[in-house]
Amino acid sequence: MANLTQLKILENLNGFLLVDKPAGIAFASVVKAVKRKFNLVKVGHGGALDAMATGLFILLINDANKFVADVMGADRSYEGTMRLGLKTSTGDIHGVPLNDSRLPSTAIDGGRLQAALSEFKGDIFQTEPRFCAFRREGSADYSIVDTGEHTQFLTHIYRFAVGEIQKGAEDSEDETRLGFEVRATKSLIVRALVNDLGDALGCGACLENLRRTRIGKFDVADAIPFDRLLETEMHDFAACVMPLSRALL
Repeated sequence: MANLTQLKILENLNGFLLVDKPAGIAFASVVKAVKRKFNLVKVGHGGALDAMATGLFILLINDANKFVADVMGADRSYEGTMRLGLKTSTGDIHGVPLNDSRLPSTAIDGGRLQAALSEFKGDIFQTEPRFCAFRREGSADYSIVDTGEHTQFLTHIYRFAVGEIQKGAEDSEDETRLGFEVRATKSLIVRALVNDLGDALGCGACLENLRRTRIGKFDVADAIPFDRLLETEMHDFAACVMPLSRALL
């Protein structure tokens, strides 16, 4: 239990807490757990992160919430894996399959892939998938939520690069996978991007895993893993928080 001195320190603590969020936990649960464990009064965040995703999640402690617009508006970088040949209702692996065909050999031609990628650089229009895979706190499974029809919006992609195509064995049911990296403005919905690339290839694609590596100048390499944060003693917590004087340089 915290003593009065520790509580006073936390009351006057202002800064950015960089958390490396694990997969399978909702970002709201991270906020709630940190606020409860360290008896914090005001905890916001610098941008949501899907339950299936891992990586950089920024918590804003006390007066750092004044700068939420700066963090929310910053560019983002991601890395992940998409599964080719499978299209789902949500655009990610937890959605309802809409097809289960293997990627046609014509679609994995290097020329065709590069031509499709060229359509997803610079300003592009996106439409968020109507359905979203949602995981409630304490649940082991994902639920599919109907969020209604969405209108198109403009986003900007600075870089969208892919790795080598990883083909499944001919005599197995393994799917074809493709690693990727993307850097874009805050509005990008990665699962929608993967879905649209699959459509452009003519085979379908869905997001298998995703990791956010950067928000503005903040890097996941400087983040503390969530499980380690929960093991942190009250008197050591202040050292985990990046002071405003450093964060805003």
